Amino acid sequence: MSEQPLSGPYVSRETVHEEAVDGFGTVRILPLDAKGDAEVVHGWVSEERAAFWGMNDLTREQVADIYLHMDTLDTHHAFLVVKDGVPAALLQTYEPEADRVSECYEVEPGDLGIHLLLAPTTATGGARSGWTAGLVAAITGYVFRTLDRRRIVVDPDVRNDKAIARFVKQGFEAGPAVVLPEVDLPEVYIPRKQAQLAFLRRETVFPE
Repeated sequence: MSEQPLSGPYVSRETVHEEAVDGFGTVRILPLDAKGDAEVVHGWVSEERAAFWGMNDLTREQVADIYLHMDTLDTHHAFLVVKDGVPAALLQTYEPEADRVSECYEVEPGDLGIHLLLAPTTATGGARSGWTAGLVAAITGYVFRTLDRRRIVVDPDVRNDKAIARFVKQGFEAGPAVVLPEVDLPEVYIPRKQAQLAFLRRETVFPE
């Protein structure tokens, strides 16, 4: 566990979950500030490696607008994940029954969907062995303990081999490959997506 004291602009921010991960550091999950965090998030989603996030061509203001809209929803939420005071990942959670993914699998009580975008290595000090495992440990603590959910659902693009491999390595079980339908509403447009579903049950992480 890191003994480095937390400092910087994120210390005073509201925290929904904080966890000291052994051998990794202190991870805090903060509600995303759509405008205040726009520069950080825009920098991440603009990189080619984040192409599957679907925001490569958006301006900082457009990214902020997307998350301002999400702030109005009760079913979809965005968070900034901070490790030892440094932004480390963008986390989005959603209620599957209120999302297009519900058309592609049988939603179970206690399910929660997540999207996870890791910060680039250049933003977090270069090589980082165990990075995904440390962040996922804190995120699963948030979902399974703080929120008391039973199962996490992820739906990475079928072409995103790295993301799929990361989830499987962290204990997710691969489900079916599905086609998420297009969403075309006045306030949001999401194109059709071929996705690989994967699931992580609470008892896998925290045996009862």
